[in-house]
Amino acid sequence: MTQTADVRTVQTEAVAEQADERVLVASQWQLVRWRFLQHKLAVISLIVLGLFYSVAIFAEFVAPYDPTEFREELTLAPPHKIRFVDPEGNFHLRPFVHPFEKTLDEVTYAAIFIEDETVMQPLGLFVKGDPYKLWGLFESDIHLFGLQDPDARLSLLGQDTVGRDLFTRIVYGSRISLTIGLVGVAMSFFLGILIGGLSGYLGGTVDMVIQRIIESLRALPTLPLWMALSIALPHDWPVVRTYFFIVIILSTVGWTSIARVVRGRFFALREEDFVGAAELDGASNLRVIFRYLLPSFMSYIIARLTLAIPQMILGETALSFIGLGLQPPAISWGVLLNDAQAIRVLALSPWLLLPTAFVVVSILAFNFVGDGLRDASDPYSHV
Repeated sequence: MTQTADVRTVQTEAVAEQADERVLVASQWQLVRWRFLQHKLAVISLIVLGLFYSVAIFAEFVAPYDPTEFREELTLAPPHKIRFVDPEGNFHLRPFVHPFEKTLDEVTYAAIFIEDETVMQPLGLFVKGDPYKLWGLFESDIHLFGLQDPDARLSLLGQDTVGRDLFTRIVYGSRISLTIGLVGVAMSFFLGILIGGLSGYLGGTVDMVIQRIIESLRALPTLPLWMALSIALPHDWPVVRTYFFIVIILSTVGWTSIARVVRGRFFALREEDFVGAAELDGASNLRVIFRYLLPSFMSYIIARLTLAIPQMILGETALSFIGLGLQPPAISWGVLLNDAQAIRVLALSPWLLLPTAFVVVSILAFNFVGDGLRDASDPYSHV
């Protein structure tokens, strides 16, 4: 027994020595990746975000219907209950739903949807449905899932106020709501790194002027500023142009916070020997900033980036919700939530609030990924 324990001890020590050697020769990005993979919640959140963006990329294929198609007879129809057991108690391997029959309440005259249990409509994968052009290039009519009967209607998450499929519109809305965060943060981070880098690296009068501009912008209340700028947009603009200017509006203030962080870092790094060597070698100011100074804390920038994207998503959602952002026929999660403002409609059709769940999940996922990246980029943490 003693000999066996000694062998296990030697093997454990050998494994530990190999791990130490691996850490000693690993690059900074390898260390960050290993630390990030140990953060299970961040990894799960990254998978969730990957799924969300995959759905946004292949929205035409994933969504079972055309987002603009409506059926008046299904206005505010509730979500279908997906079943495996029929009314007689028989189990079916393939899930199915019962179609709705619309009636009126004799007292309130409100529409009531009752399932017709005499009819079973089976669900399937890769079924034929409404024709579409994937990315505007490839024509097809195959959808990821749907009812086998192309004339039937699956109400997975319910129907909206004019009889359009809510799940389909949530899928299409993810394109704008998720990408507006990426595009907006990319613009604000580029401005923040460039302006903040020049402020911290050059100092003097340039730093004083830039800091006064930043302080003036940060003194403005964010939401009223966005409201004022968005009201100035013409209402007859096409969706793409409105989308572009909404991104600019969301980026007008977002760059100031990262600019101040970059300025402080550059103040601490500009006296280092490698910066002086780059200047003696004839490197320009922009080359010193982007080639030598910025990579020294790039991991922190990436962590800050993932935490800034949810703010952009919330900004677009808030503006569209109060009617000052994107407007129909544009589809975003904020535009969909605009339909849930009426208390009467919301009380009778609570599923109209379901886009909120996707907003919350995406924002939490970004925050958890940001926490994982922040912990992984901490130089004092251990693998």
